[in-house]
Amino acid sequence: MTSDDSVDKEATIDSGGTKWGVRLAITTNNLMDYYGVAILILLWEVAPRLGWIDSQFFPPLSSIYGEGCKLWADGTLTVHIAVSLKRTFLGLLCALVLAIPSGFVLGGWFPRLTRFLTPLLNLLGQINAFSLFPLFVLFFGIGELAKFSIIFWSCLWPILFTTIAGVQGVEPLFVKLARSMGGSRSLLLVKVLIPGALPTIFTGIRIGATIAFLMLIAAEMIGAGSGLGWLVHNSSVNYIIPRLYLAALIIALLGMILNYSIHRLEALLIPWKTS
Repeated sequence: MTSDDSVDKEATIDSGGTKWGVRLAITTNNLMDYYGVAILILLWEVAPRLGWIDSQFFPPLSSIYGEGCKLWADGTLTVHIAVSLKRTFLGLLCALVLAIPSGFVLGGWFPRLTRFLTPLLNLLGQINAFSLFPLFVLFFGIGELAKFSIIFWSCLWPILFTTIAGVQGVEPLFVKLARSMGGSRSLLLVKVLIPGALPTIFTGIRIGATIAFLMLIAAEMIGAGSGLGWLVHNSSVNYIIPRLYLAALIIALLGMILNYSIHRLEALLIPWKTS
């Protein structure tokens, strides 16, 4: 065996060892995540039962699970989840329909108007939707329209701003190339602006959807007869602590699922972003 062959063999062994070490490190990190969750669940169940913490204020996880099974069996939990998700998706959809076309028009075809309107848009975007809830109630009543307005307002501005930024951030060379080849506005929009702006737009969608969902929960605590926010408020008023924790856990879980779903949709529609 020549010296070159031995060097190549050692390099191969080192490369294989490095890859195996990386895989082991990743597996260990994943296991540590699962171990952390398992330990948290175990402590949540054991600590109240052993009297380490007051079970009246921090019930064991089995009690929360039992409360969830009871509400699921009579269909109450399904109704509250469905109502909250329906409100969220309706407001998000309407915000998308308005914000994305407006963002393309302002960012792509009227840059001077965008610069003129930017201070006003920034001012409106800084106004918290929940602080406007009394005005929404004044104009629309305590019904569904007021809660829809909160979701719509929360989603509108992040999506609008990121759409404008995404369109303005498209490589100018691509735009000039499309125009020099005689491309129409519609071709420029479909082939250049939309693909270039989509990653930034999805960032705004994730931010808007997350904020809107949290704002909806707060609005349902004040003026609603159903929904997860109402479930939290009702459980607190009637001192049903396991149900209160159940609603809080479901809200957190749905927020994670919503964010993950948008990430998956983004990966499906924009495969070149992760490639």
